[in-house]
Amino acid sequence: MEGDGEEEGGVESLLKWACELGVSDSFPPKTAAQPRTASCLGRTLSVSDFPEAGGRGLGAVRDVREGEMVLKVPRSCLLTTERLLMDDQCLCAAVKNRRSLSATQTLTVCLLYEVGKGEKSWWYPYLKNLPRSYSTLPTFRQFAVQAFQVDDAIWAAKKARWKAEAEWKEAHALMEELKFKPRLLTFNSWLWASATISSRTLHVPWDEAGCLCPVGDLFNYAAPGGDLAEADDIILTRSVPVGSLSYEEAEYNSKLEQLDTLSQRLTDGGFEESVNAYCFYARQHYVRGEQVLLSYGTYTNLELLEHYGFLLNNNPNDKVYIPLEPGVSSCSSWPAESLYINQGGEPSYALLSTLRLWATPSNQRRSVGHLAYSGSQLSTENEMCVMHLMLKWCNTILQNLPTSIEDDQRLLCSLNQVDSIDIPVELFEVFVKLGAEGRAFLESLGLRSRANVAESMSWKIERALERWKLAVQWRLRSPRNGSAD
Repeated sequence: MEGDGEEEGGVESLLKWACELGVSDSFPPKTAAQPRTASCLGRTLSVSDFPEAGGRGLGAVRDVREGEMVLKVPRSCLLTTERLLMDDQCLCAAVKNRRSLSATQTLTVCLLYEVGKGEKSWWYPYLKNLPRSYSTLPTFRQFAVQAFQVDDAIWAAKKARWKAEAEWKEAHALMEELKFKPRLLTFNSWLWASATISSRTLHVPWDEAGCLCPVGDLFNYAAPGGDLAEADDIILTRSVPVGSLSYEEAEYNSKLEQLDTLSQRLTDGGFEESVNAYCFYARQHYVRGEQVLLSYGTYTNLELLEHYGFLLNNNPNDKVYIPLEPGVSSCSSWPAESLYINQGGEPSYALLSTLRLWATPSNQRRSVGHLAYSGSQLSTENEMCVMHLMLKWCNTILQNLPTSIEDDQRLLCSLNQVDSIDIPVELFEVFVKLGAEGRAFLESLGLRSRANVAESMSWKIERALERWKLAVQWRLRSPRNGSAD
């Protein structure tokens, strides 16, 4: 949990433990005739550090072909609710009496229960290598939440924390029944466990909560690209009442088939019944030394922060939602979540068709509706009107933000320099010089003097600073910065 450090030799002991359980990056797996190794990796992958691309991850130790299996983790090595209940009758009996909890809540309780066993846990070599803290949205406190500045992001962060707190309260009786240690009963411990599950679980067909996959969760994330614009159009087409748009049934069914095919390409691994293991495949060709990445699916940067605790410099799936007046949005049947501008500054299919209809005289909308919904321009004058409207709304959004891009860039540069400051007095002065936001940060931590900083310069300040930086980075990397171009 937060404040604890990782044990030395943890990764090596994890890889040795996983090797004994049959985890392997060699296919077919090593046989008795081959030299025994103390690691499940080494033939295809190795644990490496990638400072500019996610930190610790898995790198290729040889050239790897696209589609080649790079790692296999047997089912016996997957940490699931089913497995934990099977191994502990006391836990099983208690959980069966609390069927009102969701699958994810149940796995969260089971994870904390297992952590409470310490070194006696069969999973200890894996558990001791889990991160000791996370920066997922539910961990953001009030100051960091307000640092997002944008209403949608602030609301998402508040909602994520409220949800986490409600789930913790619902599960508290079960944790007390299981006689959790006081430390494991706290909301902070719940946040740690739920963030572990949110950021590290993989899908399995038999449990909605998924599984924790030792070694398999060392892959860093790569955003799927290429067909994402196509995916948006397909999904939007599916969202609209077909009868109101005069679409051909055959064309509609074709779109759904494309969506199903596309969704299968958005992840690079899965549980395979034929080998009773979780198998991972190379999403592209990798050369020796290159980081091997995994796609978890399509996420905006805010969604990545919510579920995984990180964001990407250039996320092709990022979006800025455009709040429309009721009179504008009522011109079409598109859902509000489909009205956005993408990372490249382009309006979504739904936003464009909605604005084209709104810019059309009301007595003509019915006759041109099928053209707008099919993506066609209605006229040159209509298109110019739509572009002017979008420019006006985007400029209004930007002007209402309390800081400019240049302000955020300077602030982030200053925050990055804080990491190299060890003298408390200097640290206090740096925060004060950051202006109102810097003073608000100190105030949020109860640091009103240099002496307070000297006494409190600990992991708590470091974690709060990291979340502040993430909020500022989100502001800078948001498509809002290019929306008015």
